[in-house]
Amino acid sequence: MTRPAARPPIHLLDSEADRLSDLAMSIEDRQPEVSALLLSEIERAKIHRPGKLPTGIVTMLSTVEFVDEGSDTRRTLKLVFPPDADIEAGRISILTLVGAGLIGLAEGQSILWPDREHHERRLRIVKVTRDGELP
Repeated sequence: MTRPAARPPIHLLDSEADRLSDLAMSIEDRQPEVSALLLSEIERAKIHRPGKLPTGIVTMLSTVEFVDEGSDTRRTLKLVFPPDADIEAGRISILTLVGAGLIGLAEGQSILWPDREHHERRLRIVKVTRDGELP
């Protein structure tokens, strides 16, 4: 698997970064690709305390409208922890390739990210909303 030369800057809450690291390590044996990609994203993220995160950032429990620019498909999904995932209800787990690719991005940013068939897809964030306050 090749890694793009440069990915856009991303931002995470300190509490989410710790929890996501633990989750990624817990799936290392079952889903090594997702684990490695998520850990890589956490490692390169700028970490923020609550109240200091820039606006328009994809966090856990965010509803994200994004476009897969390769297929011009627009989707709106809520990024959730694994027990709450239900793709038919529009809730995607952080422990999926798409979920791991969206976390930390800001409105207007795009990222080249692998899909399940190992093709690079450009995902562009259109809008980020939250149903409540950040922790």
